[in-house]
Amino acid sequence: MSIQANLKEVLADLPSGVRLVAVSKFHPNEAIEEAYTAGQRIFGESKVQEMTQKYETLPKDIEWHFIGHLQTNKIKYMAPYVAMIHGIDSYKLLVEVNKQAQKCSRVIPCLLQIHIAEEETKFGFSFDECREMLQKGGWKELHHIQISGVMGMATNIDDTEQIKKEFCSLNTFFKEIKRTYFTDTESFKEISMGMSHDYPIAIREGSTMVRVGSKIFGERNY
Repeated sequence: MSIQANLKEVLADLPSGVRLVAVSKFHPNEAIEEAYTAGQRIFGESKVQEMTQKYETLPKDIEWHFIGHLQTNKIKYMAPYVAMIHGIDSYKLLVEVNKQAQKCSRVIPCLLQIHIAEEETKFGFSFDECREMLQKGGWKELHHIQISGVMGMATNIDDTEQIKKEFCSLNTFFKEIKRTYFTDTESFKEISMGMSHDYPIAIREGSTMVRVGSKIFGERNY
């Protein structure tokens, strides 16, 4: 099947209120252009250099979402254009994003990455680390970032009950911090969870944004 046909199939699964981040990392511009022609505008990348090259050569109405593990020294390269950063897993990163966004006179939407999986390889705040960071309150002085929600990755297993439990825990945590810190913040609304193999479960557990790559573009070329 073509990229456009795959894209239509995935979009048909999404209820209103759930947005699709087409994960285009490691795929060439031609693949992105095909999805773009079919109407897709949000693309996810995990390498700053690759994303910047694509930003410079592809249509400017594309929203580029950074979904990889972020290093502080790379933020300055994407600060002028990135639409959302999904993987904020430390206060230090928020401070650096704020600093680079200020230089570009921008406010960059960020998601707090929460470690919900039973795999050590995944990054993210634990629930308690995130509570502690929010409680300290320093983030309120960072006027060039906007904390827009949370992001998480489930354990990569076939046990749907386990995956469901992990996604449910992220939704519960989102509601807790929304109630405690962001009650009046309309922009705090995103739960980014669900990938090619588990996004239907994520949607049932309250995802507002799914990150789907191989189901649209096929297995990627490294």
